[in-house]
Amino acid sequence: MSEEQPVTEPAATSRRVLLAGAGAIGATAVLAACGTDPDEDTGSDSQSPTATQGTGGGAFAKTSEIPVEGGTIFAAQSVVVTQPTDGTFKAFSSTCTHQGCPVTAVEGGTINCNCHGSKFSIEDGSVKKGPATKPLTARELKVEGENITLA
Repeated sequence: MSEEQPVTEPAATSRRVLLAGAGAIGATAVLAACGTDPDEDTGSDSQSPTATQGTGGGAFAKTSEIPVEGGTIFAAQSVVVTQPTDGTFKAFSSTCTHQGCPVTAVEGGTINCNCHGSKFSIEDGSVKKGPATKPLTARELKVEGENITLA
């Protein structure tokens, strides 16, 4: 006959510590994904040097891909390019200033975020409908012929 040995407190404590540590790591990853927008104003009146920096490099779009009075979202560049009037191109961060969700559509003259319903102007990135209170960060772009690049 063999006797079962009771679990001692140190082993139980070790399992609890391990599980608590794993839970903390998971919670940290989730919270990091819901962090604030790096383009969001931090209270300073001056624009940060990175707010208008582009990725440089080659063209990522053609002017023919951007509808007049509309726009196109380029997730890889984290930018939305609009054409409010024929031949006028604007670029903004594609990260909503409310809680950092990516914007999801450009429709009816606004750049829209489906997370909480914020809408931004295709002309200047200003808030047209909250809960966002800050405009999308403008991005500098260059249009050379048909090619659009970030400055």
